[in-house]
Amino acid sequence: MSFTDIATRTYNHSFRLDPVVRTLLDTDFYKILMLQLIWRKHRDVQVTFGMVNRSTKVRIADEIPESELREQLDHARNLRFTTRERIWLAGNTFYGVKQIFQPDFIEWLADFQLPDYELVRREGQYELTFHGAWPYTTMWEIPALAIVNELRARHILHEMGRFELDVLYARAKAKLWGKIERLRALKKDGPLRLGDFGTRRRHGYLWQRWCCEALQEGLGESFIGTSNVHIAMEIGAEAIGTNAHELPMVYAAMADDDPQAVRNSRYSVLDSWRETYSGNLLVFLPDTYGTSEFLRDAPDWVADWTGARPDSKPPLLAGEELIAWWRGRGRDPAQKLIVFSDAMDIDSIEQTFHAFKGRARISYGWGTNLTNDFSDCATRADQDLRAISLVCKVLKADGRPAVKLSDNPLKSTGDPHEIERYRKIFSAVGMVETPVLV
Repeated sequence: MSFTDIATRTYNHSFRLDPVVRTLLDTDFYKILMLQLIWRKHRDVQVTFGMVNRSTKVRIADEIPESELREQLDHARNLRFTTRERIWLAGNTFYGVKQIFQPDFIEWLADFQLPDYELVRREGQYELTFHGAWPYTTMWEIPALAIVNELRARHILHEMGRFELDVLYARAKAKLWGKIERLRALKKDGPLRLGDFGTRRRHGYLWQRWCCEALQEGLGESFIGTSNVHIAMEIGAEAIGTNAHELPMVYAAMADDDPQAVRNSRYSVLDSWRETYSGNLLVFLPDTYGTSEFLRDAPDWVADWTGARPDSKPPLLAGEELIAWWRGRGRDPAQKLIVFSDAMDIDSIEQTFHAFKGRARISYGWGTNLTNDFSDCATRADQDLRAISLVCKVLKADGRPAVKLSDNPLKSTGDPHEIERYRKIFSAVGMVETPVLV
């Protein structure tokens, strides 16, 4: 285990440029899985991604100098997958499958480079967009978010002295360990499966790695791995993850204007996925245009998949809805996997654990509240280290606007007119407005 002195590393600014992202493997595993599918099936589709700050009261452009942001983005563009990294991807076993990444895909990765970006400062926010072929623009999402989040944290930490930083991290470590102790108590009451999903909005790379190593030691086999590919490689953990809203958003944008074609695109995504992967990777994400309608219209073969990841509906409601749906389709919910991942923290983990223990196989993707929970840890009232709700979403696919509705209407993304058009295609059944915290 690596006991990095994070406070000292933060205090010692000895590098001309201290990169936020040092390797292209510093991304989430689902991006690599989706990348292989995209490269194989849709490599010529032109896709635009854009960063959106849903915490509009936080003026990011007033906190992060544009020159620093450009420097970090330019550094990321100079990165390449190393030989060691490609050998690890090619030779490792993921989800019990050997050579999940095919040799021609691994060979293509050797020359991969992040494409150019567009950065505009407007009214205290940054408009950061990426245009180009889908296999290239998709890989900007995670490093872009990690860079902005860590630079924002560095801006606040820069004003702190060595001992003040030491106190900050001591408090954050104690806070996390208190959560781990509560998780250890859960383990005594039944099987617990929990992984790190916190790359996108982490406090920083070193802190994310510390969190993973703490979970590794504190939870043992109940810690099932991390979504961060590089950290998984470095600490000997499993790389975990499946797919994201990006796929159904692009498929829907590329569908005809016929509303039925747009509705059917949700299941075309799953068709593409099951042609590429199998087994425990057959976990569907139902909420891009509303979970209730997705389940109502789903082909029967979707019920044979391993499980589901509810992402924007309150977890207790989502779990009950999935269990009822599986039962209604003649499947045994106790054999199905539910991956809870939306803003989960220790309280909601405990609640869902007790609510669904024995009724389904439960797993947790612990994200922002694992890797960026510094509330009440700062030494001064003016140090606001709370995580913000920052996302990077598809804006267009082949020139057509892309939309995400979500089970929580406050998380909808896209042009307002297009959002209204999609709401006429997909009903609002089962959608509930809840505050967006992270």
